[in-house]
Amino acid sequence: MLKYISSAIAGGVFGFGIAISGMANPAKVLNFFDIFGTWDPSLVFVMGGAMITALIGYRLVFGVQKRPLFEVSFSLPSAKQIDRRLILGSIVFGIGWGIAGFCPGGAIPTFGLGHSESYIFIASLVVGILVARRINPFFLAK
Repeated sequence: MLKYISSAIAGGVFGFGIAISGMANPAKVLNFFDIFGTWDPSLVFVMGGAMITALIGYRLVFGVQKRPLFEVSFSLPSAKQIDRRLILGSIVFGIGWGIAGFCPGGAIPTFGLGHSESYIFIASLVVGILVARRINPFFLAK
């Protein structure tokens, strides 16, 4: 039960941060990508702050904790190589982010803010995941 409560708290803090930073607004995100037009560099500061916080947090947690508080072990990715799947997935993710102005992490908090386009985005995201699972063995096989 504590695991679910701590997950809800972490998700709430993340969503609150997305909302107060303005990153739940697709126009703000799209302006970040418009380098030669209405460029808004504030996303760099949000990402930089998140990366610094994560770097410090990971150093503290992995330096002190042998395992998570509410799990048996840490769930860390085993893949460490840059391969075709990672590159193709990153490209498709970036194109989707640039078209919609939402990334999955930023779209979910927008449900509470009443952005109707977030419902369309999340539905499209789910469809994209299902399609990727279907074509993955054929299209992205190593």
